Amino acid sequence: MTTARSSRLFHAIMVPLTLLWVAPMVFVVLISIRSFDDIAARGTAALPDSFTFDGFRTAFGEGSMGAALWTSVQVTVPAVVLSLLLSSMAAFALSRYPIPGRRAILLVMLAGNLLPPQILLIPVSRITESLGIYDTLVGLIAIHVGFGLGFYTFVLHGFMRSIPAEVTEAARIDGAGPLAVYARIVMPLCRPSLAALGALATTWIFNDLIWSITVLRTQAKFPVTAALLNLQGGYVSNWNVVAAASIMAAIPTAIVFFAFQRHFVSGLLMGSTK
Repeated sequence: MTTARSSRLFHAIMVPLTLLWVAPMVFVVLISIRSFDDIAARGTAALPDSFTFDGFRTAFGEGSMGAALWTSVQVTVPAVVLSLLLSSMAAFALSRYPIPGRRAILLVMLAGNLLPPQILLIPVSRITESLGIYDTLVGLIAIHVGFGLGFYTFVLHGFMRSIPAEVTEAARIDGAGPLAVYARIVMPLCRPSLAALGALATTWIFNDLIWSITVLRTQAKFPVTAALLNLQGGYVSNWNVVAAASIMAAIPTAIVFFAFQRHFVSGLLMGSTK
């Protein structure tokens, strides 16, 4: 009886909170499928009196959201792959070899991620200019890789330390070198953590705005979030176009999250608790 009463109380509290959390997303979806005339005549808060995909067509074509989505893919894929590859190598070395000061190295790498990006905007902009990679996608990829390495290495180091030393020692006795142990033994065992970090890194990099507008100047090179910011300026009164563009920007990361959600929590917990 007590359990049933607790369950009813839990649902009585959570249902309104869930509806409140979902309401903004439903509101954006409803606006995106309304026509401009409908919104102008009846306001944004009214229920739809029309149904059209004109907002999506305008955002994808005239609003250049299609090109911006492709640019985001060009930045996100290599940045995620390089970040996880380099951080896994660093974590393998720090967890399996007696490198002097390895604990200090880990703490410095983790502390770097605690710095607010706002204080690094001008130094990063000047450095990319001096290296000749300012206003290029290569420069943006390099920044994402550099800023992600510390956190990814820290998480993977915690997971790799949980792998029994006997496993890698047995491979070495069988004649496997460091590269073979890393590629054939450690990396397959790290698959849950890599999947979780991959989903997390994809979300961070794909949704990045601050580094995009810091490093890039040419609007044609803007990824999706920066392009969405520009679109809001050009289509300030076209709420259906802005809402449609927001949905288009959110769909890729939502797909990645749902595809890897099975590994998302478990992978991070495995790296932090063992």
